[in-house]
Amino acid sequence: MSHETMPRVLGRCDPDDTLPGDVHQTALPGDVHQTALPGDVHQTALPGDTHQTVLRVEGLAHAYPDGQQTLFGVDLTVRRGERVALLGPNGAGKTTLVLHLNGILTAGRGTVHVGGLPVTTEHLREIRRRVGIVFQDPDDQLFMPTVRDDVAFGPANLGLRGAALDARVTRALDQVGLADLADRAPHHLSFGQRRRAAVATVLAMEPEILVLDEPSSNLDPASRRELADILRGLDVTVLMVTHDLPYALELCPRSVILSGGVIVADGPTPRLLADTELLARHRLELPYGFDPQLLAR
Repeated sequence: MSHETMPRVLGRCDPDDTLPGDVHQTALPGDVHQTALPGDVHQTALPGDTHQTVLRVEGLAHAYPDGQQTLFGVDLTVRRGERVALLGPNGAGKTTLVLHLNGILTAGRGTVHVGGLPVTTEHLREIRRRVGIVFQDPDDQLFMPTVRDDVAFGPANLGLRGAALDARVTRALDQVGLADLADRAPHHLSFGQRRRAAVATVLAMEPEILVLDEPSSNLDPASRRELADILRGLDVTVLMVTHDLPYALELCPRSVILSGGVIVADGPTPRLLADTELLARHRLELPYGFDPQLLAR
């Protein structure tokens, strides 16, 4: 997702706030085109047991106030505990889709359910606890005097106090390996440490779904590896928006390609990344030196 197109909305906003973009949009008649491009769909069948489904998006369409329609009928189901990569070219609608998951944007048509709860105005407080978004720029989410204060901000807004709040903060910092830096000012951390601190601010809310926007961007190799180790160790459903195809391969057994406002492919990450024609049609490329044939084995 392009940082320039991402509204500067804090991932730990007061769940009762009405945010810019919360206008109830009505999609224009005839605007929903749910037919994927021929040959592009690799759909992974999902079990029907809804108690295992943590995210269900059905027929989601969205048009912005200027009339630009970005989503044209998105269907996506994510099971509890999955790590799923959301791939796609710039302008595909990835940002718009993600901002519907916790009610920052409102569907013009279609529905979003998180853990069986519809993303509607009356449920926003709980939805925004269940879905935590870590934005591409960690400085969008770090603004308190210390790392500890930043991590405590969200749970405190929900009313947590005293020993319960301290325990929540300590656990989140332990999960990202920053317990020793809890009292340091965020601007004194390295970029990789700030990225992990931003993850901790969301983990402190104990979300059911952790949404990561370009988590590997601007990280050196060591920081990239450290973050990958942290994400693999989390007991939470992960939806990772990324252009970093090797990172998707490393962390996400399943990938979904969003292009032109619709899901055009959904399946095992190695299989999708081995399909060079599919990637080329949707402006996705593996880095130099990657052999697609090895991915298919």
